Amino acid sequence: MAAESAYKAPVEDYEFLFGEAFGLDLVARATDGEMTAGDGVDIVEAAGDFASSVLAPLQTIGDREGARLVDGSVRLPAGFAEAYQSFVESGWVTAEAPVSAGGDGLPGAIRAGLGEIWNGSNAAFALCWLLTAGQIHALDAVASDELRKVYLEKLVSGQWTGTMNLTEPDAGTDLGAIRTIATPREDGTWSLRGQKIFITWGDHDVAENIVHLVLARTPDAPAGAKGLSLFVVPKTLVNADGSLGERNGVTTVAVEHKLGIHGSPTCVLSYEDATGYLAGELHGGLAGMFVMMNSARAGMGFQATGISDSALQQASAYAAGRVQGGVIGRDSGAAIAEHPDVRRLLLSMSSKVFAMRALGVYAADLLDRAEDDESLAALAEFFVPILKGWTTEDALQVTSDAIQVHGGMGFIEETGVAQHYRDARIMPIYEGTTAIQSNDLVGRKVLRNGGATVEALLTDVEATIDALRGHGDPVAARTADRLERAVAATRRATTDLLGFANSPRDAYAVSVPYLMLLGTLAGGWMHALAVVAVLSHDEPKARGAERLTSADFYGAHHLPRVAALADTVAGGEIV
Repeated sequence: MAAESAYKAPVEDYEFLFGEAFGLDLVARATDGEMTAGDGVDIVEAAGDFASSVLAPLQTIGDREGARLVDGSVRLPAGFAEAYQSFVESGWVTAEAPVSAGGDGLPGAIRAGLGEIWNGSNAAFALCWLLTAGQIHALDAVASDELRKVYLEKLVSGQWTGTMNLTEPDAGTDLGAIRTIATPREDGTWSLRGQKIFITWGDHDVAENIVHLVLARTPDAPAGAKGLSLFVVPKTLVNADGSLGERNGVTTVAVEHKLGIHGSPTCVLSYEDATGYLAGELHGGLAGMFVMMNSARAGMGFQATGISDSALQQASAYAAGRVQGGVIGRDSGAAIAEHPDVRRLLLSMSSKVFAMRALGVYAADLLDRAEDDESLAALAEFFVPILKGWTTEDALQVTSDAIQVHGGMGFIEETGVAQHYRDARIMPIYEGTTAIQSNDLVGRKVLRNGGATVEALLTDVEATIDALRGHGDPVAARTADRLERAVAATRRATTDLLGFANSPRDAYAVSVPYLMLLGTLAGGWMHALAVVAVLSHDEPKARGAERLTSADFYGAHHLPRVAALADTVAGGEIV
């Protein structure tokens, strides 16, 4: 039986991404020189040490024990509560929260690295912070001063955790079908009645209070999504002096039995005359909730990268130690990592993981800069559905390939590698399915502006192609040629998509292939930037040759999908 490999944070990759890959020090630019890439690397390294020693050992325990409902309360696996307290006491919650909310406001590029590390070491645990972080952003955007003082401060400190309450038995993607009712009271509070399902970390025993952010309809509200309002509903009511009071009217009805992420409690919650507080404008609930959803969608990209890298690490360790059969062109006793097809699988996985990681850093930094630069806002928003959709879909292939590397042992739960696939399978579904992401991408970010944002992206990619042409290296030349063909195919696909403007079924029938096309192109661009950075040194730095090989492989094995997907887009809906 193969032993599970220990998780190790990809510190060297983040050192490269923070300081070299994009041609400048991303951290220094984001902080006006108050921090540098070196500081970012120190933070990532410290997070990796914490994750390896505290979170990773609970990964298998969480999967096997799972969350349990006992006498109306959720009990998490042994060690989770202690790990959460260590997480808070080490300052990780406050460090990532924005300055405007009372946090330390680490730059987006560093938060991307931390997001990967928390998820790579223990995705079920990381979901608690992912949802809390999203709620912090939402309340920071819409909450009154009173709500900020009572709830936001405790969330930023990590003393309390947060959830997102949208889905109901008859209202999933169609938020306009939400039936939970919020009725006003004379004291200014609201009484909420209804049921919510699929609530991640909806109940647990790791923090003293849980703050639910709930979408509900008020009496006489307009029909559909425009009639929804947003409410803060604590699990335990808060007294005037800030102490905890009586239990609110929120009941945990059930904990869902799931394919994966067993250590993350997914709850059915019943609201029975529960006290809530309006957050933001009446009937303007979607504006605040979309802040939280966008935060969570970006977080899904980091989760996909983390789980994928954890699977890659385990597969690489297994392949390096497993001897099976004679290996073509190698001496006897060579490990299976030297088999041509196993090497192909490992290179496929690693080249995808680097592309995901780099795009996560790029997109997170772009979202930071967009706050002060309107010209970048469209491009930043453009990348959110791509980051969420493409990474989570490709993570399924990466985690499946990790099982394949293990052969029959991969199908045996005791090796632990199957957990990565099971945990990853939810990612293309929650926080908006891949189709929801692609519909947003196509409808709001391509058709609406006639493809202008896509063209801006392609112009940036072409600048990188020109930079590649300036090097005499054969990998640079091949990467430039392949990327140039991919750009041409993307322009062709975008033209075809715009041609469907008057036949929306055709456009939306191929929206997912179009999203995957753009994600695959973006991954190739990330590798091209890496090639330029590596070749900018007369003496390539550590792992320079490995980065060139990875880019060459991605260009030969993955980037050609862009042309194939362009043909799919041209076909529209097949009837």
